[in-house]
Amino acid sequence: MDHSTDEKLEKKEMDTRSLSSSRHPSLNIHKVGVPPKQNLFKEFKATVKETLFSDDPLRPFKDQSGSRKFILGIQAIFPIFEWGRRYNLTKFRGDLIAGLTIASLCIPQDIGYAKLANLAPQYGLYSSFVPPLIYAFMGSSRDIAIGPVAVVSLLLGTLLQNEIDPITNPTEYRRLAFTATFFAGITQATLGFFRLGFLIDFLSHAAIVGFMGGAAITIALQQLKGFLGIKKFTKKTDIISVMHSVWGSVNHGWNWQTILIGATFLSFLLFAKYMGKRNKKLFWLPAIAPLISVVLSTFFVYITHAEKNGVAIVKYIEKGINPSSVNEIYFHGEYLGKGFRIGMVAGMIALTEAIAIGRTFASMKDYQLDGNKEMVALGAMNIVGSMTSCYVATGSFSRSAVNYMAGCQTAVSNIVMSCVVILTLEFITPLFKYTPNAILSAIIISAVINLIDFQAAILIWKIDKFDFVACLGAFFGVIFSSVEIGLLIAVSISFAKILLQVTRPRTAILGKIPRTAVYRNIQQYPDATKVPGVLIVRIDSAIYFSNSNYVKERILRWLTNEEEQKKADYQPRIQILIVEMSPVTDIDTSGIHALEELYRSLQKRDVQLILANPGPVVIDKLHASNFTNVIGEDKIFLTVADAVSSCSPKLVEEA
Repeated sequence: MDHSTDEKLEKKEMDTRSLSSSRHPSLNIHKVGVPPKQNLFKEFKATVKETLFSDDPLRPFKDQSGSRKFILGIQAIFPIFEWGRRYNLTKFRGDLIAGLTIASLCIPQDIGYAKLANLAPQYGLYSSFVPPLIYAFMGSSRDIAIGPVAVVSLLLGTLLQNEIDPITNPTEYRRLAFTATFFAGITQATLGFFRLGFLIDFLSHAAIVGFMGGAAITIALQQLKGFLGIKKFTKKTDIISVMHSVWGSVNHGWNWQTILIGATFLSFLLFAKYMGKRNKKLFWLPAIAPLISVVLSTFFVYITHAEKNGVAIVKYIEKGINPSSVNEIYFHGEYLGKGFRIGMVAGMIALTEAIAIGRTFASMKDYQLDGNKEMVALGAMNIVGSMTSCYVATGSFSRSAVNYMAGCQTAVSNIVMSCVVILTLEFITPLFKYTPNAILSAIIISAVINLIDFQAAILIWKIDKFDFVACLGAFFGVIFSSVEIGLLIAVSISFAKILLQVTRPRTAILGKIPRTAVYRNIQQYPDATKVPGVLIVRIDSAIYFSNSNYVKERILRWLTNEEEQKKADYQPRIQILIVEMSPVTDIDTSGIHALEELYRSLQKRDVQLILANPGPVVIDKLHASNFTNVIGEDKIFLTVADAVSSCSPKLVEEA
């Protein structure tokens, strides 16, 4: 009888346990794993490798013979030896057409951009001869067309003339330009060699959109001098000074013949661009329109002798290929530091534009672009360019777009373009003598219009208002002050956004999604319910010295607000605070001190502190600091659901 009673009691107890287990998953809870201790040197090595060599550049060299490694090394430095083996006549046909097309576009642009940089016209052509050849051998992009660009030309011209007057001292000005180009190349190559390309990502897309838009308007306004035939024009680039200079000379400085030439051919260029966009098969029309404009306007001035009626002309472009400029670079003296500073700024802007263009077209053709190789290639071509009378060259968006549309297959299109430029320098430059400055201004105005990206600005406004502030800051900085001030504002706002996100990370209160064990942000999921007596807070950032105090105070503010609300609604007070740490990727000493202070504050309020799902780095540091022993190993859980069901099973059932 007694034996039978004992069996019944034991069976009843087992049934109770089974029921309890089904109701409360806390009986099958997995604890948070602690990663094994790593060797300090190996951990540091792994961190450096992931930061600088995340793409594992030495992977192709594994398990290869010595001779094969040598060949792969040559191909890594000069990619042309890799894809050149598969080159054929079909690809050359595409590259030939593309090269001839972009050459027809680059020749008139180069002459105009050289004027933007306050240099003689031939230096623009020089910069489309040597740099594209170097890039063709070392670059990894199939679509980028290399040469001077409007933004960098304006930036370089503005910064250089702040140091040396290009009119009164053209020789020293030219030497400083070559020095700046040399250090622009050194900056670019250094960033690529030491794999520091991630630094250019600190200039946000929004800031670049604003900077480019402001620079486009500034460049267009600068062209009013040649477009209107004004002889005395301000050297400042802000819109107020330029417009004052324009309207101040309306009665005596404007030349109607110049305006007629400029307006006529600007209308033609814009019409050609419109037709090219409307019909993709007519992509060649806006490409050759600048050259057609130059030929026709030059012929018109020649037969009418319009230069005698005040129409300014190019006059003279020096004939012949690039002369050496090694001896003209400042390697010592007062201009060395100035050249380095200007070159570093120009090099970074040129690099940002080229990488952005390269990535755009690489994604369109579905191939990988090695950013660090690109930097080394761009740096090498500008270093060599500075020694061969070139100024800073980079990837041109307008030419690259034409190159892509013309069907380029490889970087050979750059070689074809260089060959056309050298033929121009050797045989055709005397024909540009009567080219009016107004047509160059019209070409530049039509080219920079595309830099004003309204659609991108609207999209930035829709996505992120702070990004839009960065965009506007860079835009107005360039327009109302100067190019360098606009650039400084762009960088400053980009850094301010990073600092704001780091120092003020987002936090959220979590609730339980009905009929699930999932806990989510109650603002995103209004149906999510709070667990009585429990406050669940998620931290959406790493906890560092810069934000640790804010995180602690924000959690305590959440707790205070919840307690006041519970008291007003006559609900049970908060007994447990659960901190969801899934998004917390790292924590430092200050962060751990903040958690310790939070724990002590909660003890005074008689509230338990529980951590949910700390990552491997975080849990390792919590163990190293002995914080896990302070709050107790049993107060760290794998999920929020585990924490709630273990610490407050009755409350979760009620919820």
